[in-house]
Amino acid sequence: QVQLVESGGGLVQAGGSLRLSCAASGTFLSIHRMGWYRQAPGKQRELVADVRTGGNTNYADSVKERFTISRDNAKNTVYLQMDRLKPEDTAVYYCNAEVTNRPPIVGLTYHWGQGTQVTVSS
Repeated sequence: QVQLVESGGGLVQAGGSLRLSCAASGTFLSIHRMGWYRQAPGKQRELVADVRTGGNTNYADSVKERFTISRDNAKNTVYLQMDRLKPEDTAVYYCNAEVTNRPPIVGLTYHWGQGTQVTVSS
């Protein structure tokens, strides 16, 4: 019912930049929150950043001052601008959305994209 399609991952040298995007489509009324998580092999998935409808943002300490999350509400799309990338940023990045649904569904539901690989070389 809700599809999240990520794009923008790739290979970049340390100190470089990438811009991830996630476009939401399907059956929902509105998006309450969108965010980015990442998971490196053998490590737990962690929150990178999220943004709510009012514009409030939250960032992991490890990416503060380097990453910027933003939304284009007209396109139901969230972006993650990643600057000054480090090798430790290497992971699969997953888009997550918390949505308000159309009837008869009541309340919020949560959805995940398939992920996009980000690799930062030394």
